[in-house]
Amino acid sequence: MAEKSQKNEEMEQIRNAENKFQSYISRRNELNDMAKLLREERDMLNAKHKEIKDEMKKTRNERDEIVAKMKEHKKLRNELQQQAKELIKARQQKKGEVFKNLPLRLEELKADVQMLEYRQETVPLSPQDENELIEKIREKKREFDDVKQHVDKQKELQIDITEKDQAIDELFKKADEQHELVQKYYDESQVKHKAYIKMVHELSISIAESNKKHEEYIETRNEAQKNHEKAMEMRSKIMSVRTERRKRWKERKQIIKEQNIKARNAVSDKDKLKKIADKSLESLKKGEKISL
Repeated sequence: MAEKSQKNEEMEQIRNAENKFQSYISRRNELNDMAKLLREERDMLNAKHKEIKDEMKKTRNERDEIVAKMKEHKKLRNELQQQAKELIKARQQKKGEVFKNLPLRLEELKADVQMLEYRQETVPLSPQDENELIEKIREKKREFDDVKQHVDKQKELQIDITEKDQAIDELFKKADEQHELVQKYYDESQVKHKAYIKMVHELSISIAESNKKHEEYIETRNEAQKNHEKAMEMRSKIMSVRTERRKRWKERKQIIKEQNIKARNAVSDKDKLKKIADKSLESLKKGEKISL
């Protein structure tokens, strides 16, 4: 009865251990599937990182090329503006050499000479007065010639100033054209820069998601490993109990075998004794000597 109770208890232990073993195996497989899915999602994100980085590199290079063009046109614009400023300065210096009242003074001197010459021709003068008048006419003519030279020079200056004004306008026009290109390339570079910054943000989020997936993958894989180890413990326990039962079963079988051998031997001995007894009895009947 005690042996049967022990056997039932052992069978119950095996059933419980097998149930736990199957439960751990099922949970391990489930966790391994989850870990595989997490690893695939992580790898997909990592592949996406490469695509984003490649696109970032391309966008950054395009932006840098645009910025280089912008700087080139900015430099040219500044050079044109500087040339225009230098011409403005030179023009101001030329303008400083121009006297606006010189043409009027020239006309005044011309009128004075004409009046003095008219007086000389129409008014009777003493020799002394006439000489003084002639000297005045000479002085006025000398002054007239001097002023006329200045007026002629001013005309040249005016032409030079006009040419400088035209050159200044042309330089500023070209500078404005370069400035428009600078603004154009600046706007384009900003578009590329904003796209680059957007990708930096996108990459940052994607990396964070990838790291999270990796952590979840490691945790799930470790949990699967724990369930695997527990399943192996249950299997070892089941094998141990079964081995022990098999050992006892073999021992019991050996005992029964030995008992059967003894029983057979015992039966064989009885038959042998009976045969000897029968033989002895037969010998006695014949009067022969009995030997044991």
